[in-house]
Amino acid sequence: MLSVYHALPAPVQPVIASLRGAYLRRWRYGPKTDQLVREALERDFWSPRQWHEWQRRELEQLLQHACTRVRFYREQWGERQRDGTAGSARNLADWPILERQEVQAGSKRFLADGCGSRKMFCDRTSGTTSPSLKIWQSRQTVRRWYALFEARCRHWYGVSRHDNWGMLGGQLVAPVARRRPPFWVWNSSLNQLYLSSYHLAPDLIPEYLRALRSYKVRYLIGFTSALYTIAREILETKLDVPQLKVIITNAEPLFDHQREAIAAAFHCPVRETYGMAEIVAGASECEAGRLHLWPDAGIVEVLDGDQPVANGEVGDLICTGLINADMPLVRYRVGDRGSWPPTADSCPCGRTLPVLGPIEGRTDDVLYTSDGRTVGILAPVFKSDLRIREAQIVQERRDLIRVRIVPAPGFTDADGRTIISNVKARMGAVTVVLEPLSAIPRSANGKFRSVICELSGEEKHSPHKNPRPVLSRR
Repeated sequence: MLSVYHALPAPVQPVIASLRGAYLRRWRYGPKTDQLVREALERDFWSPRQWHEWQRRELEQLLQHACTRVRFYREQWGERQRDGTAGSARNLADWPILERQEVQAGSKRFLADGCGSRKMFCDRTSGTTSPSLKIWQSRQTVRRWYALFEARCRHWYGVSRHDNWGMLGGQLVAPVARRRPPFWVWNSSLNQLYLSSYHLAPDLIPEYLRALRSYKVRYLIGFTSALYTIAREILETKLDVPQLKVIITNAEPLFDHQREAIAAAFHCPVRETYGMAEIVAGASECEAGRLHLWPDAGIVEVLDGDQPVANGEVGDLICTGLINADMPLVRYRVGDRGSWPPTADSCPCGRTLPVLGPIEGRTDDVLYTSDGRTVGILAPVFKSDLRIREAQIVQERRDLIRVRIVPAPGFTDADGRTIISNVKARMGAVTVVLEPLSAIPRSANGKFRSVICELSGEEKHSPHKNPRPVLSRR
């Protein structure tokens, strides 16, 4: 289908994109959308007691519904009751953790009785580190989710879906080999300029800025890494930028050095959001710089194994969605790592939504030291004053780290030594190989993985063994 789209004349492509946009708009928004948005904004200031009671009622209904009307859970609880390990289906802690592979094995087993997939919207996860999942949603579910997004990812920042906006994402709206604009397509049904994240060469970035100005884009949503690439080029070459109200990052963690560069380049606030296609959790950053969870989207646990971690400590995010009763995911391991803040003080913004600590990224991208430690936060390795465009850390063995870098003008050996020193300060006795590249490849969906762990399961759990030989990746 992409080859057919790419072969269409340039004037026809926006028509096709707008037809697709009209289809999505009918699913996402309806006559009750504005009311749902107002209700969400009112809940932002609920008391903790109100939230507790609301979540308790919603969770009770969801668990009862899941164990009686969803084939996967019905069979799971039947088996657990036979072998005496069931516990209580009314107690969330008695539900086993749901792994991604279980959903991959057959997503339709998670559909509630009477839900026909042909009449539902099928979304897919991005599949950055594993095959994508099919997530089935009713029209009501889709509209509830997008109402939360409208309230807390747009209204908070003074913009709306009715403004012209830009999306910098992973859809192949232009052939990868194209070297002349457009690298975008206008979707009039959603007021959206969709920009490719695959054409961000330094000499092409001025074309992107011209497109933002031409289409009068008021705000920009996109992959953090893609926004950072544009920002670095703006700062290095002093490009003229259009006036934007806000830049909203999604799909990837936002590190301090990236925030600083994006804000400096575009002269506007940069806000981080967190979510996933499974819609079991959501979070957005307020004007005080704190990432607030959406309690009406799901219940979030932070666990080490199957035990809760203390405030300030990092663990796996285990989420129970409260929106999609037609395909409920209970205690689902989303694959990201995070933490609760060390202290639970109130937020200066006045909202009572719980605060989530920094999202560290995928559980697959935790590194392992020779003495058995795990290292999850590596953003400080790349300070904003280093002369590099982008970088990627790859662990090939317990004692071997490869750092791929794209040097910026003025890069020196001293920058390289700083990077190596910063890695060793966090990883201990390791060999660090610095590998300069003209560009770091993105994954098939356009996302950028800043940290990659290539260790096998055996190597991760055998601190003093390095069973694999070093393979050159030059």
